Amino acid sequence: MPNRDLTLPHLPMNDRIARELDHQWSKVWDLAIPSDPFIGTEFIKNVLDELELLNWPDRDRFAIHMSLEEAIMNAIKHGNCQQTDKQVLIDARISAAKFYIRVTDEGPGFNPHDVPDPTLEENLTKTSGRGLKLMRIYMNFVVYNSVGNQVELLKIRQD
Repeated sequence: MPNRDLTLPHLPMNDRIARELDHQWSKVWDLAIPSDPFIGTEFIKNVLDELELLNWPDRDRFAIHMSLEEAIMNAIKHGNCQQTDKQVLIDARISAAKFYIRVTDEGPGFNPHDVPDPTLEENLTKTSGRGLKLMRIYMNFVVYNSVGNQVELLKIRQD
């Protein structure tokens, strides 16, 4: 069974992300939230407020908003099954040029490659997979751990 200790130090799963994280951040969040959609929404609002203060373009704020909704709500609803005794760990960083977040839940994980492509004809009426597809479209990097209970997202500002 893979090591699922949520307190282990984080090692970036992608060399490119590791290089991008060597950066001067203006705001850093390192928190654990209960699996409560309201609290997840409050965190997302805080990030969006910070993006606005840093004058991120509307299209990038929209992309980050959509991706955050998917990553955090998936962790709360699917990963932790909204069990409030389980936590979602969030490591997020923001600057005028970059946004990074790592979201980890306590669920069993999943294989993102097993999620059907929602743009294929046979999947157009299915409701699953759209959020994962949006994150891949909107973010510069989307990386899952081997268990599938952690996702890292990186957005580089587009001016």
